[in-house]
Amino acid sequence: MTSMKVVLETERLRLREFTPKDAQSMFDLNADPEVIKYTGDLPFESVEQAKAFLQNYNDYQENGFGRWAMISKAENEFIGWCGLKLNEEELIDLGFRVFRKHWNKGYASEAAKACIRYGFETLGFDQIIGRVLSENTASIKVLEKLGMKYWKSGTCHGFENARYYRIIKA
Repeated sequence: MTSMKVVLETERLRLREFTPKDAQSMFDLNADPEVIKYTGDLPFESVEQAKAFLQNYNDYQENGFGRWAMISKAENEFIGWCGLKLNEEELIDLGFRVFRKHWNKGYASEAAKACIRYGFETLGFDQIIGRVLSENTASIKVLEKLGMKYWKSGTCHGFENARYYRIIKA
């Protein structure tokens, strides 16, 4: 049996490691074109493809951290994911994705704030970045609410107009 390791808890959320049982939720999340509009990701072709992705997701083993399933405590419902990732530039990257029906409820900010605290206090990182396309104003607001400041522009996942934000450990 696969254990579901809870990594972080907030007032309303549990962040835990993904399991293959999250395949349907991950498939549904990425199936919404509005949710993945600014990510560069394609929808999964099937629930089986989402399950294979989850079974091969090895960031927890390789790095000791990763993206985590975001579960609402009240409904015990998968509402998205949030977490930290060692990106291709060897930077610690904060990311989040939430089902559209849960947008504008503060879940991304709540989860991301806990992830930043965990990254600094538990994992000992000196800085954490967030990358976002210029058009993704909602995610920019989340990053700014977290105390992240615009750092530079660049290319991310093939998009030329990516904005890099960062927060440095106090």
